[in-house]
Amino acid sequence: MTARFDDRVVLLTGGGGAIARAVARDFADRGATVVLAGRDPDRLAAAAESIPPGAGGIDRITVDVTDPDQVAAAVATVVSRHGGLHVAVNNAGIFGRSTPLGDLDDETWHAVLAVNVTGVFLSMKHEIAHMRSHGGGVIVNVASNIGAHTRRAGTAAYAASKAAVSALSRAAARDHIADGIRINAVSPGATDTPMSFRPGETRADRDGRVATVVPAGRVAEPAEIAAAVVWLASDDARFVVGHDLVVDGGATA
Repeated sequence: MTARFDDRVVLLTGGGGAIARAVARDFADRGATVVLAGRDPDRLAAAAESIPPGAGGIDRITVDVTDPDQVAAAVATVVSRHGGLHVAVNNAGIFGRSTPLGDLDDETWHAVLAVNVTGVFLSMKHEIAHMRSHGGGVIVNVASNIGAHTRRAGTAAYAASKAAVSALSRAAARDHIADGIRINAVSPGATDTPMSFRPGETRADRDGRVATVVPAGRVAEPAEIAAAVVWLASDDARFVVGHDLVVDGGATA
């Protein structure tokens, strides 16, 4: 793909994680100004320092996506600093405690939904508010193959939240394509991030486990997820609206 993002501003929530770093690097390589957003300023700083700045540069902003005022302020700050917002990638998410639903504590349930669902809703709400009054834009939400596409034992809260992200993305896409805003989702499968490890697993343990359930025989590299995100954000995908792109090596085929 040869798409460029020169003179475009990209906001990326959950900006301290491995997938976010790969997404940011890909956008930066293609000329974008990338703003990493997240709750942990130290993780954001480490992520920003690990990414070559490209033509547009790398910025960062601290925000809790579950707080409406903070999300509104973050979008306003991005626009004030960089003159606009053209692409948003809503990637902030947590997994929560793995346990059967009957043993799931209320605190975990509410925490997972607050970040994974309410956080995406609030982010989209304020991103859309800017984009529809400034000529449109593109939003890509990061869901998961666990949720709308498959379920795993012990992941009820996470699965419910990511299925909601898929549904929210499609509903919002229909609502706002007439405003010039394209909205889609990406649903990664097991990816080489800390979330892919079960408690106590070594890399060899994880790789062996994944090889038995993923037809491709391995976890994804973060760059492979980033490629899907960047493609959906690009003009090459300008007729793709309300799609949930599964990138999981055939696990849900």
